[in-house]
Amino acid sequence: MTALVFPSLRRPGGQAMSEVAPPHKAVLPLGRYRWAIASRLLAAVAAGHALSSATAAGIGLLLARSGSTSVDAVLWASMLAFVAQALAALWAFGCVNARRAWLGICIPAALLGALAFAFRGAAV
Repeated sequence: MTALVFPSLRRPGGQAMSEVAPPHKAVLPLGRYRWAIASRLLAAVAAGHALSSATAAGIGLLLARSGSTSVDAVLWASMLAFVAQALAALWAFGCVNARRAWLGICIPAALLGALAFAFRGAAV
């Protein structure tokens, strides 16, 4: 069965796009694929929550230390924590592999947690 090929879907050499083989893509076995998705889901939820908490604590204490009022520091930090949670979920499913997803979420969470630990007694 031949596919209908529109003239605009032809490559410069005249070859139809439907006739071109797709680039090589590695296909995981079904069980391994499901574990990879489960790992990304856990990274999005659990590590994303850790990133969100570390963002709220670290940025909140940093803003309180830099001269902002406590109310402003908490509000800004809470709003940024929601953004961090959403970005963590997007990052977890947008990465090439699950290891990169975990590292891309856990490293910033650890850095922000260290920032919160450094400023833990500084709130006014």
